[in-house]
Amino acid sequence: MQELPRRTSSSGPALIRLLARLSDADILEPRQSLPDRLSQWLGWTDAIALAAALNGSSPAATASEEDPGSAGRSLYVRVKTELKGAIVGVNAPPAARQRGHRAAPVQGDSKPAEPVEFATYRRRYISLQQAMEASVANLRSRLRGMLACQPGMAGLAGVDAAMEQALNEREYRLLAGLPALLETRFERLRRAGAEAPADELAASPAGGAGAWLDVFHKDMQSVLLAELDIRLQPVEGMLAALRAC
Repeated sequence: MQELPRRTSSSGPALIRLLARLSDADILEPRQSLPDRLSQWLGWTDAIALAAALNGSSPAATASEEDPGSAGRSLYVRVKTELKGAIVGVNAPPAARQRGHRAAPVQGDSKPAEPVEFATYRRRYISLQQAMEASVANLRSRLRGMLACQPGMAGLAGVDAAMEQALNEREYRLLAGLPALLETRFERLRRAGAEAPADELAASPAGGAGAWLDVFHKDMQSVLLAELDIRLQPVEGMLAALRAC
């Protein structure tokens, strides 16, 4: 099957560039700078919380024999590895189902392949989003605790907590729209796959859906991995601060 044409964009985060390519859309450069846009996202209560975090006094550091940079990095690697493993395996068929596809059909008892619907992938995507949100939030909280124990870093930990509280709802709304964008991609690939040769459909391991479903699986995995990178950016900032300690 011939891949649908993709338009490449050269600006924006990896997730934005990927979504633009999958939807064959262009990205317009924002007219406002990041600080200007951020100021519109924060309410007056958020500004007060940020000011309090910036002006708060730093408690005395707690002595620790463990290097905070190494400890934080170990936590980060473990969480990221677990989440990436779940993302990579989200669309892998069970072994029993694979064996069923390889088995020769019984004459006169063959059944048509069940239609592939996007609802299954929406549930999988949302489930992984929930797993990412919970794991990253817990990791972020633990790193803040480690950062707050370092000399002069309590203010930075407080700023991260305030920013998480202020932007959590907006982040949730924006990322919640990703399954709908993937559904559009799913339908485009399915329409293109309907024109694939019959022998290609029969040879596909994707339940007769054709090679287009394999393409969609890769696209969905790429979007999930890009979303994970977005969610981990604040964590990586705190890791850099811990290494500096």
